[in-house]
Amino acid sequence: MNSSVVCIGELLIDFFCKDVDIDLIKGRNFEKQAGGAPANVCASIVKLGGKALFVGKVGKDPFGQFLKNTLEDVNVDTSMLVFDEKYPTTLAFVSLKANGERDFVFNRGADAYLTERDIDKDRLLEHEIIHFGSATALLENPFQATYLELMKSANGDGKFVSFDPNYRGDLWKGRIGDFINLSIKGISLADFVKVSDEELKIITKLEDLTEGVKSLHQIGAKAVAVTLGKEGTLVSNGKKMEIIPSISVHSIDSTGAGDAFVGATLFQLAQEENPKEALADFEKLKAIISFSNKVGALVCTKVGAISALPTFEEVAKLKL
Repeated sequence: MNSSVVCIGELLIDFFCKDVDIDLIKGRNFEKQAGGAPANVCASIVKLGGKALFVGKVGKDPFGQFLKNTLEDVNVDTSMLVFDEKYPTTLAFVSLKANGERDFVFNRGADAYLTERDIDKDRLLEHEIIHFGSATALLENPFQATYLELMKSANGDGKFVSFDPNYRGDLWKGRIGDFINLSIKGISLADFVKVSDEELKIITKLEDLTEGVKSLHQIGAKAVAVTLGKEGTLVSNGKKMEIIPSISVHSIDSTGAGDAFVGATLFQLAQEENPKEALADFEKLKAIISFSNKVGALVCTKVGAISALPTFEEVAKLKL
């Protein structure tokens, strides 16, 4: 089995406005950072000591090269990263206003145009664990069709499929029904599904978390993890369900914490001889989630996503 985890999705530039309590009209100072949930998951896996391969598309421009360099600097395999000659790298501009709301502008570029022709599917399916956790992949074609087809191929080939719907309200305004329907398709093909409590309620239309988790199992998910912030994670393998506590930390920036949690979970599952069997062992699953909770919590104690990721040794020193 190939122990390298494949993560498919967007890789983009986040421009964060460093001016305090101001909108994008008045903002002048921006900081460039690498962004994209699947890229963050890859970095988390590698930082913990595992192997990860990123699959996606950026523009053939300075931003695309910056992103490639950023992933390679943390030893993520970028050999399946595609440079698009026509479309520029996707950019996001974000500022935080005084009322706590985000001012957000999204300039979609190359990531939207990943097609099956861009991907060596045979090489992709050599890997045992394939993660689908893109915030943008399901928005529109051609990437939407590519994404769903790859999920079907991975599921049909018996691979371990991980899915995080990664809801972003700014991206789905006026299309919440589409988000729900597409998420259900993804969940039906997944072995492991990670959602926030907000996402669970949106997708299932159920306020009770226990009932919501049962609904995801009925759709097809083998194991479900519902992240609850400082309260921990509600985990279920369809037979048992329990909230696994997190650790108490002084949170500075929660950016990337969910991606780090997913990365830590997949890092551990990649060490298993049979990842699907590991999900069926509830005590083992609880131990995996406990470790992942620590990773997610540690990320909140530093600013940034990739730069805040802990090493395995840093996590191992912590106790719940």
